[in-house]
Amino acid sequence: MEHLLFIETGVGVDVHGQDVTTAAVRAVIDAIHKNSMPGITEFLPDHDLNNMKVNIRLAVPLDKDFLDTDKVKAEIPYGTVTVDVVDGGMAAPSGIVLKEKNDKNDLMYIVNASVEVGY
Repeated sequence: MEHLLFIETGVGVDVHGQDVTTAAVRAVIDAIHKNSMPGITEFLPDHDLNNMKVNIRLAVPLDKDFLDTDKVKAEIPYGTVTVDVVDGGMAAPSGIVLKEKNDKNDLMYIVNASVEVGY
């Protein structure tokens, strides 16, 4: 990304099911759904949202191999999207195992996201 215009952060949690993808998607939604960028097209080449570049940086605990980055990318409706995964986030006890929620153990997964927008 040559020109960075915007960064927003978010946190996502999967309390039951130990699914890092669910937590990562929630972190991206948390980051992008609380703001608006009405003037961004003025800065993009050809004033086209599809010329936007978006990099999603995710801090993910434990099961990084099970992260479905395509599901995470699908939350961004425009532009070219990349995903970088780093060690981080948290696996913390939820205090309860609910088999009907597909719990394998009592951990909840917490993922942090940084969404960088530019061109």
